[in-house]
Amino acid sequence: MSTVTPITRSTRSSFRWAVSDVLTIARRNLLAIVRIPTALVFAVIQPIMFVLLFRYVFGGVIQVPNGSYVNYLIPGILVQTTIFGAVGTAIGLAEDLQRGLIERFRALPMARMAVLAGRTVSDLVRNVVVLVVITVVGIAVGFRPHGGVPDYIAASLLMLLFAYCLSWGFAFIGLASPNSETAQAISFPVIFPITFASAIFVPVASMPGWLQPFAYHQPVSEVTDAVRGLMLGTSVGDSVWTAILWSVGAIAVLGPLATNRYRKAA
Repeated sequence: MSTVTPITRSTRSSFRWAVSDVLTIARRNLLAIVRIPTALVFAVIQPIMFVLLFRYVFGGVIQVPNGSYVNYLIPGILVQTTIFGAVGTAIGLAEDLQRGLIERFRALPMARMAVLAGRTVSDLVRNVVVLVVITVVGIAVGFRPHGGVPDYIAASLLMLLFAYCLSWGFAFIGLASPNSETAQAISFPVIFPITFASAIFVPVASMPGWLQPFAYHQPVSEVTDAVRGLMLGTSVGDSVWTAILWSVGAIAVLGPLATNRYRKAA
C-alpha cells in the first residue's frame, strides 16, 4: 500500500514540471546558438587570441615560479574564459527583454525560475564546450598538466561552478538593462578589474604593492590558484575551499537579486 500523500505527489509533480521548464528554456537558448553561431565563435576566438598573444608575444618576458609560463597561463585563461562566458547571460537576457520575450514567458503557465535558470544552464553548457576547445588549443601550444585527469576534471568543475554562480549577477545586469549593448557596456567594466588585477596572467607578487592586497584576496585569484594547483599537481592550500565559499556566497547574494529583478521586469 502506497504511503505517498497527495501533498507529496503534488510537490514531486511541481518539481518535475519546474525541471522540465528549465530544460526547455535551456534547449531553446542552445538551439539559438546553433542556428546563429556567431556568439559561440566569438566566445572561442577571443580566448584563443589571448592564448597566442600571451604565449608567443608576452610570455618570453614574464617570469613565473615554476619557469613554464605556458603551464602558468592556460589554467588562468580557462578561468578567464568561463568568467567572460558568464557575460553572455546578461546579453542574452537583455535581448529577450528588449524583444518582449520575457513578458511572453511570464504569461505562460511555467515555473517562474525557468527563464533565469534555463539561461544560466545554457550558458554553462556553452562554457563547457569552450573549455574543451581551449584545453585542446593549450595542449597544442605546449601546455602540459601534471595533476592527472581526476584533478583536471575537479579543476574544471570548480571554475564552472564559480562562473555559473557569477552568471546570476550578470542576469541581474541583463534584466536591468534596456538592451544588449547597454548590458555589455555595463558588464565589462565590472569584469575587467577582477580578471586582469588577478593571478590569471602574472604572479600577484609582480604587481605594485598597493594593488597586491586586492589581487591576492579577490575571488578570481582564489579560483585561479585552486584551478592552477589542481591542474599542475602543486599545492593548493585552502584555495579550493575558499573558491567554493566565494561561489556559494555569490549565488546566495546574486541569485535573490536577479530573481527579484525578474519579478519586476517587463
